Amino acid sequence: MSAQGLTWEQVAAWRYDRQGLLRRADKADWPELARRVGGLHARSLAAAELAVWARAEEVKAGDMNKAIGEERSLAKTWAMQGEPYLFAAVELPLILSALRESAPDYFRKPSWLGARGITLRQLDLLTEGVGAVLGEEPQTPERLADAVARHTGQESLRGLLLTGWSELLRPAASLGLLCFGPNEGESVTFVRPDQWIKRWIEHSEKTESALLGALRRYVACSGPATFEDFGRWWDMEAGKVKKLFRLLEEEIVSVPIEGREGLALRKTVEEIRSAAIPEGTVRLLPQFDPYTVSLAQRSTSVLAETYKSRVYGSQGWVNPVVAVGGKFAGTWATEEKQGRVELKVEWFEPSKVRPPVRAALEEEAARLVEYYESELILRC
Repeated sequence: MSAQGLTWEQVAAWRYDRQGLLRRADKADWPELARRVGGLHARSLAAAELAVWARAEEVKAGDMNKAIGEERSLAKTWAMQGEPYLFAAVELPLILSALRESAPDYFRKPSWLGARGITLRQLDLLTEGVGAVLGEEPQTPERLADAVARHTGQESLRGLLLTGWSELLRPAASLGLLCFGPNEGESVTFVRPDQWIKRWIEHSEKTESALLGALRRYVACSGPATFEDFGRWWDMEAGKVKKLFRLLEEEIVSVPIEGREGLALRKTVEEIRSAAIPEGTVRLLPQFDPYTVSLAQRSTSVLAETYKSRVYGSQGWVNPVVAVGGKFAGTWATEEKQGRVELKVEWFEPSKVRPPVRAALEEEAARLVEYYESELILRC
């Protein structure tokens, strides 16, 4: 059954609201923000922090590392598509249960092993060793490599880990044996999540139930979605994705969106239809922001075809954008110069930027001053 059609502008406005960009949250709600969007891309922890900053008040540089290391309210681990993500710590058992559907088998493929110069036996030894030696005490890659070599009696594993830890530790992460601890200076650390996270509650439901929960949340935040959208997000084959959607068939409905079909939760369709963003609302969205990623280069009403390559780069790269009324109006970057932060904005169409938008941008720049706790120069 199909519902009356929607526009991409309506979809974008609804996602903007659902993903926390319309009304900023309080500091206590940071974990809820991470939970709502299904995780924050954290290849750069600073970018994940700025994604929270865009949605919440009182965020300062370094706060995410504190939330991971001191409060333990957020957890960082390799997750969807093998990329690092930041989750609400209480959600991590559920996330790991859902990920076990596809990730472990992927890491055991001869092609994956061969590309990393490791045998299946070595990988099993390494993964078991990581689970055995990690605990609540954060370990740098060097300390972890030493401990694994001692535990397994395989000195070769030490060398493999020291040269390829960012790849070879992902299988252990997918099994729930490892997540990131707080940074020590410039170095990352690792801990065992069930010993590190406060009030860890092992997820007891079947993997399929965990995946259904992940799918339901995805559609509730980034819908209407296609089979391909969710399959790409979770790196899952089409047959399994379609089966999951069929299990939710009483909750979802097919909706036309400007010539495409998407699946939305029935209860959200009218919300999407009535969604709107106040004109002139400006947000500075960082690299890999969930809102930018969820639009998946599809909507010319949000981003003109001419400028898509300036936002969406090769190999899945997503640049920081200036969102005006939910539409992408330019890109931005910061750079530290002589003890000050320079914010440089490159508008796509400078002549069309009106004074109220520039004023709103200056307000966002003022928030960045508080974030960096530094003098800031705006160039646009």
